[in-house]
Amino acid sequence: AALFGQACFERGQAKCTYGTGAFLLVNTGSTPIASNHGLLTTVGWKLGDDVTYVLEGSAFIAGAAVQWLRDGIGLISEAREIEALAASVSDTGGVVFVPALAGLGAPHWRPEARGAFFGITRGTTQAHLSRAVLEGIAFQIADILRAMCDDLGEPLTGLRVDGGACMNNMLMQFQADILKTRIKRPTMIETTALGAAFLGGLGAGIWSNTQEITDAWCQDREFMPQMKDADIATHLEQWTNAVSRA
Repeated sequence: AALFGQACFERGQAKCTYGTGAFLLVNTGSTPIASNHGLLTTVGWKLGDDVTYVLEGSAFIAGAAVQWLRDGIGLISEAREIEALAASVSDTGGVVFVPALAGLGAPHWRPEARGAFFGITRGTTQAHLSRAVLEGIAFQIADILRAMCDDLGEPLTGLRVDGGACMNNMLMQFQADILKTRIKRPTMIETTALGAAFLGGLGAGIWSNTQEITDAWCQDREFMPQMKDADIATHLEQWTNAVSRA
């Protein structure tokens, strides 16, 4: 429903819903693709006799990591505080967080994995930990989207985002950086409900085709990648090392 609400009607268009967990889908067109990277092949929707297939990958923990900082260890009192706290430092100070608080989902599928901070020093502060948590969420998404691109045999042209955590501008900018792709956030971030409404509207005759739904989609903000390739490579190397240890 969220993929439909994001008007991702063309093959290769993808969205990520940042909720308690993170849920990524990419439109694979009229032909189902069997994943070689631990993703799920499923039906996106059926309009008339036309079926659209998708690849799906889920991360168990996304916004829940921020909730854990708030409720579990009391590092913040409200979820929205994390962005300002994380922005008060220029980087994580070498700290990497693996958000395996409920195991790791796609494409790893390691339920026995556990959450961990790596690289903590005497100089590590609450701000560094907060920034590492946001970056850890983005790293998970990057793993899934790279797997999707490999299965599709095509590079990612862009990503549309929704769900409560997508309002965190720092998270979205880092996501764009680490993916080296542009990210588009709509004005309506509750796109799961919106997609259901669009589908109902098609059935009721409020809209006559998907082009009218595409025209109704409105952008709030676009995030463009800014990070240097060498810095991306360093980040990904640290993340891969941390995941293997978790």
